[in-house]
Amino acid sequence: MSTTVPASAALPPSAAVCAAAAAGPPTAPTPTPRWLPGFFALAVIWGSSYLFIKVAVEELHPLHLTLFRVAVGAATLTVIVLATGDRLPRDLRLWAHLFMVAGVGVALPFTLFGYGEERVDSTLAGLWNATTPLVVLPMAVLVFRTERMTLNRVLGLLLGFTGVLVLLGIWQGVEGTQLTGQLMCFAAAACYGVSIPYQKRFVTGGSQSGVSLALAQLLLATGQLAVIAPLVAGAPPAPWTLSAEVIASVLALGALGTGIAFILMFRTIRTAGASTASMVTYLIPLVATVVGIVVLGEQLSWYQPVGGLIVLAGVAVSQGLLSNRRRASIAANSRRADSEPRVIASEAGACQDCSDDERAQLPTASTNRAWPEPPRSPRIG
Repeated sequence: MSTTVPASAALPPSAAVCAAAAAGPPTAPTPTPRWLPGFFALAVIWGSSYLFIKVAVEELHPLHLTLFRVAVGAATLTVIVLATGDRLPRDLRLWAHLFMVAGVGVALPFTLFGYGEERVDSTLAGLWNATTPLVVLPMAVLVFRTERMTLNRVLGLLLGFTGVLVLLGIWQGVEGTQLTGQLMCFAAAACYGVSIPYQKRFVTGGSQSGVSLALAQLLLATGQLAVIAPLVAGAPPAPWTLSAEVIASVLALGALGTGIAFILMFRTIRTAGASTASMVTYLIPLVATVVGIVVLGEQLSWYQPVGGLIVLAGVAVSQGLLSNRRRASIAANSRRADSEPRVIASEAGACQDCSDDERAQLPTASTNRAWPEPPRSPRIG
């Protein structure tokens, strides 16, 4: 529900994403779990986004839903930018890159998730979001060349895509609207997989705060959708013609998912460290599943959560999170923070814009794009 992160992904552009502009010098992770309430609130907000999409598409065309959602998100971030004295980017070249990210990392995946949830349950959509890092990695290695392939990453990709096949229930043959909906959700995650490494290469690293970058993305996405939505879906309905449930869902998606959520992410990074904050990515599918079953009465076949767990295991392997040595390195280096991270304006792209080496050096202030700009891994070519 875009995301990058990472892919987003991304990731959201998820994600996004991922307090910020008003944050002072980074602080060391606290020994007490003061970050836990905000951490779990973040997981609930982003994990519940798929429920809100499911409710909203009952009355809104997916394009209209995305238009309203990004407009509310842009309004929320505008208030934050004005309150903190931040300002929008002034570099025209950066705006050109942000225009691309707004389309591929925000407008398109948000809309695809809407189309997908017209055909599948919100629980499945949340599970498919977990595949974002599996697209981020090959794109980063083969296309944008911001990462290097390792044995762990190859094994993680193979395990993750095995999980994709299990998630689809490929052995029993999936067809019709169910398959179409799942493929749309996967395509949305793939959009984050393109946008997250794109942002990492062409957008991050400057002096702009992540809040201003996220606001620029949402403003551009709002403009894009304001042109495209009426051409494809007709004029948007008047807000007063919508039910209270749909209006509340749109406001939650925009104000909470791209406003309050990234502030919570920044606070978690500052108090617990960025490596700990990135673990929220693994809770989003779980929350989406629980909320869909409890609130909407949705049901899952046994192989769907199993497939989702295999996907998450593949992501963990590809990121080296199952290695004791890697975990120790991340825990030690996450205390050293000296630059501002960025997060995409989407829950799906959150926490997925770092390589393993970069994640070990994640700082402790943030925004709504994708993580920090510490010393990069050497690029190939």
